[in-house]
Amino acid sequence: MQQYIIGNWKMNGTKGEAQRLAAGFLKRIQEATRPLPHIVLCPSYPYLTSVIEILKDSPIEVGGQDCHPEKSGAFTGDVSVSQLVDVGCKYVIIGHSERRRYHHESSPVIRKKVESAIKAGLRPILCVGESVEERKTGKALYIVSSQLISDLPDSFAPHELLVAYEPLWAIGTGHAPTTDEVEEVMGLMKHVLSSRVTGGAIIPTLYGGSVNAQNASDLLNLPHVDGLLVGGSSLKLDEFWEIINASQR
Repeated sequence: MQQYIIGNWKMNGTKGEAQRLAAGFLKRIQEATRPLPHIVLCPSYPYLTSVIEILKDSPIEVGGQDCHPEKSGAFTGDVSVSQLVDVGCKYVIIGHSERRRYHHESSPVIRKKVESAIKAGLRPILCVGESVEERKTGKALYIVSSQLISDLPDSFAPHELLVAYEPLWAIGTGHAPTTDEVEEVMGLMKHVLSSRVTGGAIIPTLYGGSVNAQNASDLLNLPHVDGLLVGGSSLKLDEFWEIINASQR
């Protein structure tokens, strides 16, 4: 399976910085001499069209950082799935821990967003993961499996989504879990997801949380890790390119 490297720029940068990053990645892609993973960049809403315009003839795709489940309506400050599709997005991050924590998004809301995104033709990147308290009390596997069950629609095709494991306690802290801890959760995710689809198809599972150029190769070499969801390191051209080059499959 080809790997995925997702860059989540979060609420960072200016329009000029976003354009320079996109142009820098495009140049690296054009100069690449070996097969590369699927690369998706997720800038802030105001910079989507600028980044998409720069990357329109390249294999790099662009995604939104969140969406509203309704196609339109009186939802001031929100962005709909149809609007993301309209500007050229192919992916959308849903259920990120920061949305769950700061915007109090529940599983029913996340599930509706996933359903709406798929229906609109976007490929959701569903994020799941446990808090430090849940990890310390041995509830990590229970939390992740519960989120997978409650956040996903009753039916979907394997090619319609990606699922990312991002332990809340590792995001932005510089403290990534051990490879054994990552593999334990990712293996569980593969098991739960395989029970939701037929025919032996595989849903790509990604890891996210303090990913950097130093740990990317070890993470990508784990049997159940099909890619990485990268935060701060995706804002650094050289480091993000090192992470991309760590892809082996």
